[in-house]
Amino acid sequence: MIWLFILSIIFISQVGTILVLEFRSPTKAVAWMFISFCVPFIGFIVYYFVARNYRSRRTIRKKGTIIFREVRSRLWKQAAVIRSAEDMGNEEFLAQGRLFSLLSHLTENPITSCSQIEVLTDGKSTFTAMLKALEKAQHHIHIQFYIFRDDMIGREFTEVLIRKAQSGVKVRMMCDGLGSYHLKHKFVKKLKAAGVEFYFFLPPFTSFIQREVNYRNHRKILVIDGEVGFIGGLNIGDDYLGLYSSLGYWRDTHLEVRGDTVYFLQIVFLEDWEFASGQRITDPVYFPEHQCAGQERALIVASGPDRNWNAIQEMCFSALAVAKRRICITTPYFIPDQSIYAAIKTAAVSGVEVDIIIPKISDSQIVQYASLSYIEELMRVGVRIHQYEKGFVHAKVMIIDDLLASVGTANMDMRSFYSNFELSAILFEQETIERLMEDFNRDLKESSRINYHEFIRRSRVQKTMETLSRMLSPLL
Repeated sequence: MIWLFILSIIFISQVGTILVLEFRSPTKAVAWMFISFCVPFIGFIVYYFVARNYRSRRTIRKKGTIIFREVRSRLWKQAAVIRSAEDMGNEEFLAQGRLFSLLSHLTENPITSCSQIEVLTDGKSTFTAMLKALEKAQHHIHIQFYIFRDDMIGREFTEVLIRKAQSGVKVRMMCDGLGSYHLKHKFVKKLKAAGVEFYFFLPPFTSFIQREVNYRNHRKILVIDGEVGFIGGLNIGDDYLGLYSSLGYWRDTHLEVRGDTVYFLQIVFLEDWEFASGQRITDPVYFPEHQCAGQERALIVASGPDRNWNAIQEMCFSALAVAKRRICITTPYFIPDQSIYAAIKTAAVSGVEVDIIIPKISDSQIVQYASLSYIEELMRVGVRIHQYEKGFVHAKVMIIDDLLASVGTANMDMRSFYSNFELSAILFEQETIERLMEDFNRDLKESSRINYHEFIRRSRVQKTMETLSRMLSPLL
């Protein structure tokens, strides 16, 4: 009996510790307590190594150094910076002064007006554009992905990177330690032998020991010669070409950018590179001056545990709050936090048309159940939820009226908002927004709308799975 009493005291102490440390995030506290109840003691050990580490957060924040602030200051003078809502070229922004002010102060990067942006809508078109740009590299290649697979398309990229490195082009490659854990030592050794500099961002074993495993770098960046860049939802792998039969066609959205926008993709990469490699690169040669590549206005927003606030989440909330006519969201994982959830509901109740596209076939069943747990109440207030049927939709796109659109790496979920290193491009040009809207409308035709009355009659088993998955949603 004495052992049972001691174990009970230890268990209660563990639960109390979680409550105290997670007092700012009740939903996260509930999730960890649920795990602790399901797997006593083991759950708390996992919590200790995965969930909390203020020391790691302080260490990671050192990544944003004064040196890079000086580089940004130089780029503010070098780029065509938009400094007032009147210069946005969009009358709607004149009535949204507060939104412009927030976007202008949301990140250290400015809104610029000298970019050219092309929307790419699947793996084939994106990889073709990337490989074409890589072949033209003359000075440097900076490549960063959450997942990089050593498969057919991965080897095609690898061959180009090796060939370019051997020809004298400086190639720096970085992959997330957990997302690309499957890459073998032989693969990395081959790259390094050819002259490619390669680093993992927070390698799994090291990050687990140092209690940093919860911080994953989900960014996808490719910058070539400081002149052309790519950002979006695609990683490098055959599955992103739709070659995995279980998921079928892979629907994604990526951007090819030129002009001022590339400056700020570059600086995000170099900040991450310094953290992973210890090398600080600030040479102006990586930020070449250029003639105006286009007239498109754009903003690069980076968020993660190295930032003092959750910039992408704040951007999403603020944009949703000012919507007047229509909100269009495409996301593979729909696990919003309470503020985003409330903003979507409020918009729908206010008469704004809200359409959300999520996958019908998911690459994660528990995430699928968690996503479905959020939609009943949204549909009740008029939000239209659609399930993409052509294959798997992995695009991360949000369109607000004719005001702005967001394309990037962040899912509409709590992990992207609060734990991952993420990156989004906020687009303001009408032509680009219309192009994204065309893609969205086409996706709607290839989706089926969930019928509210049929959905509320789903089985008790499914409702139970949704409830259990939702309890874990802050950790997914």
